[in-house]
Amino acid sequence: MTGADVPPGRLDQLEGWLEAGHHGAMGWMAERPERRASPRALWPEVKTVILVGVNYGTREDLLADLARTERGVVSLYARRRDYHDILKGRLKDLAGAFAARAGADVKVFVDTAPVLEKALAADSGLGWQGKSTILVSRSHGTWLFLGALYTTAALPPDPPGKDRCGSCTACLDICPTAAFPAPYVLDSRRCIAYLTIEHKGPIAPGFRAAIGNRVFGCDDCLAICPWNKFAQEARETRLALNPALDAPALADLAALDDAAFRSLFAGTPVKRTGRDRFVRNVLIAIGNSGAAGLAPVAEARLADTSALVRGMAVWALHRLAPGRLATLAPLHRPRETDDDVRAEWALALEGPA
Repeated sequence: MTGADVPPGRLDQLEGWLEAGHHGAMGWMAERPERRASPRALWPEVKTVILVGVNYGTREDLLADLARTERGVVSLYARRRDYHDILKGRLKDLAGAFAARAGADVKVFVDTAPVLEKALAADSGLGWQGKSTILVSRSHGTWLFLGALYTTAALPPDPPGKDRCGSCTACLDICPTAAFPAPYVLDSRRCIAYLTIEHKGPIAPGFRAAIGNRVFGCDDCLAICPWNKFAQEARETRLALNPALDAPALADLAALDDAAFRSLFAGTPVKRTGRDRFVRNVLIAIGNSGAAGLAPVAEARLADTSALVRGMAVWALHRLAPGRLATLAPLHRPRETDDDVRAEWALALEGPA
């Protein structure tokens, strides 16, 4: 736990990050940053912040599936039940018991308010923010879901976590898109997790090859951390991995309509992204697969109802079978009305302007 006072300079650090545009299209990050930087700015009566972490680690080699190019890689956290549901229920139970015993007011937050969970977790000694900005724990490595309990009770704070990254730069070096302009600084606009989850439009061509077969999120900087050798595997039933999301076939994912998408990803964080953005990601992975047998899968999406999907289908088919794309152009290109998709056709058939 930690007090409600924050270290000097935290607001300046957050505002500098926002001014640099590192939050990308996540506009909510820039709304009243003072409330995000300081617990008291969010709730003036708070005296203590209790951070809770739930282990979701695995002993699997999460980087191995990157070589299975006809399969999609879903970030580990999203292969489990939505952590919002898991943590919020637990924290509400904890808050009720705590409030009854302490006679204090309590509020619970799990991504429901402007809270800097990772920074507060480091303040409370749960771990430290590594060079990739992820919270690292000596006991659980990088695999922790975080939630916060604010209370009016004045409790003695724990010592803050000590940075134990040392000279290691493994998390920075492995990033496929060079999303870290400096240690401890993330430019979300270059992050594959941001691009495949938060970014709503077409993904810029310069990032597509680097995405590989990652169809939702990216675990590279988490999985490479040497502190994971101390992490324990999550054993709780509610945190069990969904086998259907363990390297699913790209061909099956590309064929999902909205109903099938919702059914497959029910109860997981993937569902919130929506079918169109997800299939966009799948088609990028298909384009990166080098598998000529997946060309018909991309071709089938050229007439998709979603412009976002159609555009990535053009790109994927151009990568796998450019001659076939050229043959199909007279059928599909003249009737295309979306500017982004028309630009994909022009780039594929005519090259950069």
